[in-house]
Amino acid sequence: MKNKARILIDCHDAKGLVYTVSKVFFNRNLNIDNNQEFVDKETGKFFMRTVVSGFFELQDLNNELRANLPKGSHFKVIMPKKKKIILMVTKESHALGDILIRHSAGELDADIQAVIGNHKTLEKLVSRFDIPFHCISANKLTREQHEQRVMKTLSQFTFDYIVLAKYMRILTADFVKIYSKKIINIHHSFLPAFIGANPYKQAFERGVKIIGATAHFVTNDLDEGPIIAQNIIPVNHRFNWQDMQKSGRDVEKSVLSRALALVLDDRVFIHGNKTIVF
Repeated sequence: MKNKARILIDCHDAKGLVYTVSKVFFNRNLNIDNNQEFVDKETGKFFMRTVVSGFFELQDLNNELRANLPKGSHFKVIMPKKKKIILMVTKESHALGDILIRHSAGELDADIQAVIGNHKTLEKLVSRFDIPFHCISANKLTREQHEQRVMKTLSQFTFDYIVLAKYMRILTADFVKIYSKKIINIHHSFLPAFIGANPYKQAFERGVKIIGATAHFVTNDLDEGPIIAQNIIPVNHRFNWQDMQKSGRDVEKSVLSRALALVLDDRVFIHGNKTIVF
């Protein structure tokens, strides 16, 4: 059967790697539709993303790559298909609404399994798109107790990523560890300069000239995980903090959408606390 596959390779750099991998594809009469590679000179790590097409057996291709790549290499042969995601929300609708619309329009290469919220505020919005909404209140619960209930709900689904679409709760180290490298978050780029309540008002009072947003993988270091995508827009003295907040939300949803597109298309390698994005 004619197939298409994405091959992701992460290994120590060595002479002739591109030739070695390309020869595997050539010997199997596979066509290279797209190829990108990068070498981190500081760490000596090699990264490669290749899209191939042709007639092959998945296991055979895996075995041949394993036999030809240097010892200790990490690689994946991924057959393109829609990934499954879970969205987690609180009360803000802009990031969630944008994802739901893109999903409904067929612009999001993913299937949304469910939306989990700690308030009922967004249930009506989600119901318009015929997607299950689970409200798990955190009222009178510790973070650990609340997350146990969230994880019980998550266990009902098979998914590739959890997307925090303005989920305004700090996750515990245990939760992050269980879903390591699977949680994507969006936040305003004011952090760590403006932390806490109403960062846009703080930014206005400081007289900032740019505002923006950052999408990143979640780690135990709050809002300091590997960055996937960022963007900024200029502001000036005519903006009050409400104007900044409105503009900031527009940036947040576009950055999250861009980050999701990259991750879902297998274009992101996590390398320490940063990313290689093809």
